[in-house]
Amino acid sequence: MMRTPQSLPALILGGLLLAGMGLTTLAQAQTAEDDANAPIEVEADRLDLDDRAGTAIYTGDVDIRQGSMQVTGDRVEIRRNAAGELSRATATGERAYIEQQPDPDEPIVRGWGRTIIYHVSERRVELIDRAELHQGGDTFDGGYLEYFLDSRVVQARSDGEGVEGRQRVRMTLQPER
Repeated sequence: MMRTPQSLPALILGGLLLAGMGLTTLAQAQTAEDDANAPIEVEADRLDLDDRAGTAIYTGDVDIRQGSMQVTGDRVEIRRNAAGELSRATATGERAYIEQQPDPDEPIVRGWGRTIIYHVSERRVELIDRAELHQGGDTFDGGYLEYFLDSRVVQARSDGEGVEGRQRVRMTLQPER
C-alpha cells in the first residue's frame, strides 16, 4: 500500500479517519487514540495533490484505512482550510462507503451512498443518493441521510440535492435488550 506523501500533512488524512463516528465516552476516546496511532494506508490508481489549494484527489478504486476507520469510493477528495486542517472529505462512486467501530463493545457503523460528505468541524456525515446507514440491526435507508456523529442523530429524506428521483425513507430498529 502507498503511504501518504510527506507534502500532505498527516493531519488531513488522520483528521478524516480520526474524527470518525461519534466519540463520546472514555472507551470511545481510547478507540480514537488507537486509530490515531495506527498507520494510514491509502490505495488508489491515481493521486492528484495540490498543496497550495489544499486538496488531495484520489481516483480509481480508492481505499483509505486507519485503525477501525475505512473510506472507499471511485474518487475521494480531501480538502483542508487555510490553517491546514481537514475541512471536508468527499467520497463518490456507485457505492461509496464509510465505516468505523466507535467502541470495541459497540457494533460497527457502516454507511453507503453515491456520495458521502464528511464535514469535519460540524462532525456530520451526509450520505446522498441510495443512502444507507447500519449500526447493529438498526438500518436507515433513503435518498438522503444525515448523521451527526457526537449526538448520533439521524435525519432522513426521500429526496434532496444530488438524489435521483424520490427514494422512500425506510427504517428498521431492533428492540432494546
